[in-house]
Amino acid sequence: MQALHYKISTMKKYNTQELLETLEQQTESLLNLAVQQWQMMNPSIIKQQPTPGAWSAMQCLGHLNAYGKYYLPAIEKAIDIARIKSKPVNTTFTPGWLGNYFTKLMLPSQNNGSIKKMKAPKDYTISNEGNSDEVLAEFIAQQEKLLVLLHQSRRIDLNKTRIPVSIAKFIKLKLGDVFMFLIAHNIRHIQQAERAIAAAKASVSKTKKLAVYS
Repeated sequence: MQALHYKISTMKKYNTQELLETLEQQTESLLNLAVQQWQMMNPSIIKQQPTPGAWSAMQCLGHLNAYGKYYLPAIEKAIDIARIKSKPVNTTFTPGWLGNYFTKLMLPSQNNGSIKKMKAPKDYTISNEGNSDEVLAEFIAQQEKLLVLLHQSRRIDLNKTRIPVSIAKFIKLKLGDVFMFLIAHNIRHIQQAERAIAAAKASVSKTKKLAVYS
């Protein structure tokens, strides 16, 4: 889907309001996909793995939910503190070198469009058991919360507000970097989920055709 392409190219500086608007649009695209299409889908499609050991769409969503459980409360806390301090909002955002690096890891290669494969931390993976409706509902709720936080951040300095990194809390990234990384990460795995769903549908269609001719 074109709407899920990560439209922000990494650069030295961004207009803060334009950046937040683009991130909101990306998040709304993911939310609309989940609400308008995946909620209506048979759970067996959501849970079907494209190949043995490969993640199903439910596992992709569960992975994103695990990250959201950490980052969304951390972002909300940082925003609340920043609002109390009432510092002037910077009209431009400059990514930090580490935050920029993390975001680039999520993006397709500029040379051939390929995605760099990475092994997810154990704490951020889920099995293919459980209720896919619950996993999907949590994903939807998290995207709605993310939209609220993005809106609230229009009055926050994205450069000075810092968030501890989930896998190394002694490292703190700029709020703008965390938003960019988190949403690029969401898009990466939603695209993976779409591929898993397409494979599951193709498998069901093939099975039906075989049944007709058998």
